Amino acid sequence: MDWLERMNGAMDYIETHLSGSIDFDQAARIACCSTSYFQRMFSFITDVPLSEYIRRRRLTLAAFELQSRDLRVIDIAMKYGYESPEAFSRAFKKMHGVIPMSARNTGVSLKAYPRMSFHISIKGDAEISYRIEEKEAIEMFGVSAEINAADEQPFVEIPAFWTKCISDGAVARIRKAAGLEENGQIHAVLYNNQGKEFSYMIGYYVPRTGRPDGFEKLSILPQSYAIFSTGLYPGGQGDIHKLWKQIFSEWFPTCNYEHADGPEFEMTYDRGNSMYEMEVWIPVVKKSARSSSLTDSKTHASLT
Repeated sequence: MDWLERMNGAMDYIETHLSGSIDFDQAARIACCSTSYFQRMFSFITDVPLSEYIRRRRLTLAAFELQSRDLRVIDIAMKYGYESPEAFSRAFKKMHGVIPMSARNTGVSLKAYPRMSFHISIKGDAEISYRIEEKEAIEMFGVSAEINAADEQPFVEIPAFWTKCISDGAVARIRKAAGLEENGQIHAVLYNNQGKEFSYMIGYYVPRTGRPDGFEKLSILPQSYAIFSTGLYPGGQGDIHKLWKQIFSEWFPTCNYEHADGPEFEMTYDRGNSMYEMEVWIPVVKKSARSSSLTDSKTHASLT
């Protein structure tokens, strides 16, 4: 399968550069996807952030070298990307439970994290419902923030941003400007993904009268979307984190679509009787059309 070959090729690149500089952009190019998509895919599939996997592999190899080669600790520290013996010693002890010099002692217990490779595992225990839709140009208004895209940070910073917007009245102002009731459901857009961070807007569709005063406007070009649902749930929030994980770890590796550059949506709907539903919209392109989709995400959305 092409997807497996590309992902394992990226892992080969990472493995051969553990003792040097690892270019995440190059790894993503080998995997034929954007840097942010590669990092997200890796994290969702393995439950380990890419940066943490690299840290573990480097400290595993460092422990092997301390045991088998007569090298100075400072030389091993520099080889695996640590600027000082002290920084290396702290990281080494955090993972292995002992300082680097102790790794040479007979009988000392150390940890080894093996190299990862990707394989398809056939489960069949949970279905993923989706639909492909062509969406016309969309205009949203609202308030936005820059979100750290590293590791699990989005799942910390996004809820915090929602909490802030609720407490400072921004959510209430968006509802009023959109003509929604007090508990009317509003949406969110993830866009302008630059790898290390992305923009996140809480808002709603721009009304016919134009952008309400005091808000940003996001203009989004027509796009094909794969749309996934949490299903109905009573009150509160559906398990949106679980849905994102399923999309990237189960659906994309086996489907005939690839992630396209462009904004992603988290849509929330009030279905009545205290029941709600959330949808994730992911821009996609058929695999055969991938080459025509590799444009910068800023060509798909503009903020005014």
